[in-house]
Amino acid sequence: MSDGVELAPHRFAGLVAPAVDRAFVAGMLAGRDGGGAELSSRYGGPAATGFLVEFRTRLAAPGGRARLRGGHPLPGSGLLPAGAGQAGRPRDAAPGDGGFSATERGLAFLTEIYQVHAEVTEELWAGHDDRVVRLVEALGRLLAYALVLADAEPAVAGSAFAAMAPPYEPEGTPPGVLLLNRLGTLRYHRADAHAAAWRAAGHTAASIAELPPGAERLAIELETDRRAAGPYVVLTAEERLAMLADLAALPG
Repeated sequence: MSDGVELAPHRFAGLVAPAVDRAFVAGMLAGRDGGGAELSSRYGGPAATGFLVEFRTRLAAPGGRARLRGGHPLPGSGLLPAGAGQAGRPRDAAPGDGGFSATERGLAFLTEIYQVHAEVTEELWAGHDDRVVRLVEALGRLLAYALVLADAEPAVAGSAFAAMAPPYEPEGTPPGVLLLNRLGTLRYHRADAHAAAWRAAGHTAASIAELPPGAERLAIELETDRRAAGPYVVLTAEERLAMLADLAALPG
């Protein structure tokens, strides 16, 4: 990088977000098309497995629990514990905490989906081993520091990132799965920043979805970048540029 080029954390947060999205979505779509859809159908279809896929990096951990965001009811799939009462909370949840864990059948699904993701990411990102390893290392540093920041300011810690971090990474997890899951976890960090930005601007989830392009939306996006920038201070400007280049070069 030229000495005259700067890539401040808040600028980088805005530039890297679509690159993170592209790589993550490519990996997840490869998983769906590479056996995930067939696997899901064997376990009851998307309605039954959707929660498991979204919360896989928490529920797959030994004794893993996760919390639902926004009070969504659990599907009656047999993959998650049966709901209790109108709220659909699992029987083993602490009262009012929205927490849940996977059943034995759900854990079996999670074991298989990890295997699917290992196979498809190895194929999708074949020939990019060094790039994948660099990204895994950089993302590990980012997520670790994001957790430090969340612990330091629990009052402003985001609910989505807190629910999903750190991702479960058992010994021997292939680099492609590490990359996929770390990208996914980082996306929740930005999702929290975005939610905080539009709430500060007086919006609701419904109104921000309907907000057209223009000065107000741009201001919210810039505020999102500012709020999402914290973890990126652990990377040098050169490392930020390298991360962008590696993400852009990944197939998918």
